[in-house]
Amino acid sequence: MSGERLANRYLLLRPLGSGGMGRVWLARDEMLDREVAVKELTLPEGLPPHDRAELIARAAREAQATAQLRHPGIVALHDVVVEHDRPWLVMELLRGRTLGDAVREHGPMPQEYAARIGAEMLDALAAAHARGLQHRDVKPGNVFLTDSGRVVLTDFGIARQEGQSTLTEQGLMIGSPGFIAPERLEGDPGGPASDVWSLGATLFVAVTGGPAYDGTAAQRIRATLTHQVPHAPGPLGPVIAAMMAPDPAARPPAPHLAQALRQVASGQQPHLVTHHDVTASGQVGQAGRAGRRGRPLVVVAVAAVAAVVVAAATTGVLLMRDGAGGGVPEAFTAPMDVCSLLDDEEVGLYLRTQRLPEPAPGSDEVGPRCQWPIQSTGVEVQVQKDSDTRDPWAMTPEAARVLFANQQRWWSRHDKLDWTWPEIGADGSLPVTRTAVRKVGGVGEEAFAFELKGKTGRLHTALVYYRLANLVVFVGYTALSERLGDEDIKQTALKAAKATEQALRRAG
Repeated sequence: MSGERLANRYLLLRPLGSGGMGRVWLARDEMLDREVAVKELTLPEGLPPHDRAELIARAAREAQATAQLRHPGIVALHDVVVEHDRPWLVMELLRGRTLGDAVREHGPMPQEYAARIGAEMLDALAAAHARGLQHRDVKPGNVFLTDSGRVVLTDFGIARQEGQSTLTEQGLMIGSPGFIAPERLEGDPGGPASDVWSLGATLFVAVTGGPAYDGTAAQRIRATLTHQVPHAPGPLGPVIAAMMAPDPAARPPAPHLAQALRQVASGQQPHLVTHHDVTASGQVGQAGRAGRRGRPLVVVAVAAVAAVVVAAATTGVLLMRDGAGGGVPEAFTAPMDVCSLLDDEEVGLYLRTQRLPEPAPGSDEVGPRCQWPIQSTGVEVQVQKDSDTRDPWAMTPEAARVLFANQQRWWSRHDKLDWTWPEIGADGSLPVTRTAVRKVGGVGEEAFAFELKGKTGRLHTALVYYRLANLVVFVGYTALSERLGDEDIKQTALKAAKATEQALRRAG
């Protein structure tokens, strides 16, 4: 079926994978000239025409409900096409791997990292639950860790909207044994608390490397129905146990669970608040409020060091520390043009040319970026954000530290990569090997660097990540020609990173 077009628009390129609900294809949206993922939903063989038509209509309704969700932690659904007597879902293309694949390849995750994943997934589920939509198949294979650092919940293929029956009721599937909440196994349609139970089972896999209930499908279902609560190690253990409480009413409210997970993510002990505590007191206690993320943390930190707040009606608010630290801002909150972080003289020096390219601004799910490409050479700068935050300027220093650590951890684990930069002549996906990730000084408050080399062993790209206050900045430099040595490439990237830091300090 490769090479076929759907709706005279989506060109199927190659299959990416398959599962119980169908096959996922890599495709190109020829109207918008972008790559997308297309999920082909398969239906049971031998269905009468009326039943088949009803299932297709119901799949379309469920896809419409999913398409209403707009959240960085939920895979975006672009379109629904009915062709070849079956529905096809057109979604954003994610690059990376699932949580399940990551655990299989690298073993159990650090408690802090798994807790951050759990908190982001709870935020995504809360967005779905607020619209009356349950996921119903939360499991390690449906939690996607993108190369850019996003954590994304995928596959709403058996999602259920309140008040509606679903494809599940027609016997297609009910979820994945070992990740289905006990109340659903007992015949209850379930609710938001059922997704919380499934996420708890998913986090158990993340921190232990194995499922909460092992054995055959029947054995996993039996263990779930006998209300065996698994015990995971470390500070996440009691949080996971609370999420997997047999009684849905005994599971803490999702906002309090997310708060407890963020406490673990920041190295603190979690404070759990149960439904009973909330009902009995009518409010969340002081322990429940501790560690809440967001802009208030920045305000408190600034007040502690005698901050000055400078407001400008057109550019937003900039929170500044008193002169200590060389004028480094406590938080950059006014958006700026990323292309302004390097001036023409600097770009010409790094690219070794007097014919300067036009800066090419852009943005993706990681944040705004700017590129200066010429043939065989290029410089790139990006100011990054996590998936919890709408843009880099809304990041807190705490969130930036977590993002920086996650980036360093991710790159340290991946040394075989595919790389491309068509604008400088590096067409196609080129296999590269990463050098050792190392800490570097003299740029930002913390920084690390590494390089990429091709089949010949020669370096062609150097990359630097640094954090300054609440911003995480990536700077990359590539020289494909052989006239520059390895050390020249490393030093050029470091000089460019230092230049962007100085530009940020001046702007602050």
